[in-house]
Order: sequence, then structure tokens, then C-alpha cells
Amino acid sequence: MSTIVITGADRGIGYCLTEEYLKAGHKVYAGQFMPEWPWLSELGHRYEGRLTLLPLDVSKKESIEAAYALVASREEAVDQLINVAGILGNGPLEDVLRPVLMTNAIGPVIMTEVFLPLLEKGQKRLCYFSSEAGVNTLAHRTDGFAYCISKTSLNMGLRLLFNRLRPLGYTFRVYHPGWVKTYMAGTKAEVGVFDPEESARAAFSQFTEDRACEDVLLMTDIRGEAWPF
Repeated sequence: MSTIVITGADRGIGYCLTEEYLKAGHKVYAGQFMPEWPWLSELGHRYEGRLTLLPLDVSKKESIEAAYALVASREEAVDQLINVAGILGNGPLEDVLRPVLMTNAIGPVIMTEVFLPLLEKGQKRLCYFSSEAGVNTLAHRTDGFAYCISKTSLNMGLRLLFNRLRPLGYTFRVYHPGWVKTYMAGTKAEVGVFDPEESARAAFSQFTEDRACEDVLLMTDIRGEAWPF
């Protein structure tokens, strides 16, 4: 049984991924940003003793540090840190860019830095949700500035983390979930190619399997195919 920390676990892919790890017998600390959303509490009743709800706003360092303190008070090690939390940022760019960057790009890097003392004693697997929206060479959109900028920034942050932590034995998974019917706009999207459950199952498979070569930083999609990074 591994110990897993997942951000953005209230609903959508984060929730489905939490359920996948629980079904596989692991212990999960699920980052909860919306305590009023009941799904995680209901899941806790089904997996009592293996699911801990972790109050967490990844855009605030003090919240990340409080989450770390809670996990560290109960665990000697964390095997996998899975960064799912993300927001779209609807509104004028000058109003939404900072919160989107803090949640989508800076938050995952700070999560990694803060949790390193526990990760160092575990499996050392770091997992991140990115997107083709952050790949400059594939850019085709004409809007969604804040989201796209945040994913490009995240990709650079992950490159720098990889350069520093891979020589220390850490392995990385960067996942492009595809066009998912997510809850990022507040309610489940009616359009999309994949349901959250489909994308979460593929993510679980990739996050839990080893690769023949871990020395190359790849972004892979739901089919396991690599994208420009």
C-alpha cells in the first residue's frame, strides 16, 4: 500500500483518480478545496481508514504548508504527489491571470518543494496535469490567454524541477488529459471527448507503471502517446 497525495480531488478527474487509487488498495490524502461539495466525504465512508480529506488551496503557500504538516503528523513518507488542481480563469486577463498562474503553475511547484522531505523517503514519483494548451509549437487558440500562459509556465517549471530532482532518483509523469468534460467552469461540461473517469483510468495506469527510460521528461496523453514538451 502506497501513500498518495492528490490535489484538486473534489470532483472531476481529481475525484475519479482518488477513487482509482483507493480501489487499488492505496492510502490517499485528497486535497479538498470545496468542503461544501459532498463527493469526497461520501467516498470516505466507503474507504474508511484509507482516505483522509486534506483542506488545501494550492494557490496559497500557507495552505500547502498546513497540508504538509497534517500529512507529516501521520506519515513517515509520501510515495506519489499528484498535482491535478487547476482553474480556467474566465474574465478580463488583468483580473484572472494572477490567480490562474498561482493555481496552475506556481502551486504545483510549491507543492513539490514543500513535500520533498516526505517524498524523499518514499517512491519519489511526481505527477502533474498539463495540456497541449501550454505547448508553443502547437498553439492554435485565439483566446484562453490565462489558462494557456499558465500551462506554458507550468511546463517550464517542471523542466527545471526535472533537471534538479531526476539525478536524485525522482521520476516524473506529465499528463495531458485530453478534452475532458470537466467541472472547471463550475458545472460538468456538456462538450468534450472524454469523461473524467476515462481520463483518470489512463492517468492511474501511467502514474503507477515504471518506464524503461525515466531520464527523458515526456508529456503523454490518454493513449500514452508523447506530445511536444
